[in-house]
Amino acid sequence: MSGYTDIRATGWVAHLPESWRPYALLMRLDRPIGSWLLFLPGLWAFAMAAPSWGRGLWLTLLFGVGSVLMRGAGCVVNDLWDRDIDRQVERTAGRPLASGAVRPKQALAFLAGVLAVSLVILLMLPPVAILLGVVSLLPVVLYPLAKRVTNFPQAMLGLVFSWAAPMGYAAATGRVDAAAIALWAAGFFWILGYDTIYAHQDREDDALVGIGSTALHFGEKTRPFLIACYGVAIVLLVLAGWLGGLSWWFAPALLLPAALLARQVVLLDIHDPELCLRLFWANREVGFAIALAFLIGRL
Repeated sequence: MSGYTDIRATGWVAHLPESWRPYALLMRLDRPIGSWLLFLPGLWAFAMAAPSWGRGLWLTLLFGVGSVLMRGAGCVVNDLWDRDIDRQVERTAGRPLASGAVRPKQALAFLAGVLAVSLVILLMLPPVAILLGVVSLLPVVLYPLAKRVTNFPQAMLGLVFSWAAPMGYAAATGRVDAAAIALWAAGFFWILGYDTIYAHQDREDDALVGIGSTALHFGEKTRPFLIACYGVAIVLLVLAGWLGGLSWWFAPALLLPAALLARQVVLLDIHDPELCLRLFWANREVGFAIALAFLIGRL
């Protein structure tokens, strides 16, 4: 397609068998940033609370594979709900369901297979983490509907993508306590901020088709909204570290992710969709910097 799109059908995806490519694109395997962002709050939990390096590395592997699968499953659900809307939005019109490369029945069968493999991974975790994993399916299914009824669908995404924090904490410790809740809340506000940046790519198209977003709601006032979201996220991370019994080194170590988030606020231009996408991508490094701060806090 000639219009603006974030689909990347080149690279390693182009070397897959032709019949596989639409399913790789359906899972967004061409753009792994979503899998990284789903995984990173879980990595925070392991960095803060894993009882040993071995256990932490094993959980990192499980959650890494699980994040790719569950992000892919979420994309299939999202695209099934949104295929009619996606055809009307320049950035998403080339998606496999919107373009007709994959039919809904094929997508449902593929979704069932992805969820079956995800279940195998989930059953390797402690009971509390398994319960949280099952409960997470509800917001995953409801997220695509949020944009039809509210200007804050990014809040629903915040609930979904931050879920790995309490789930990862439960996998590492067998429980959910105040530190896990603070970590979850920190992830929520971080995601609320960065997904608002992402939503500015579609702001005009969303207005035309009648769906809501925080990008539309805040418009030119997005920068102060980001300052609030990212500021609250950093405060909650400090609280999580304190509740988790980390050393005082943790707080100054958070200056790096705080600076990276401040950079996004300063550089933001809501009228430049490609810049918005690059700033959104930059949150992978933010997430790793937060995990590093948790590790430093355990010294």
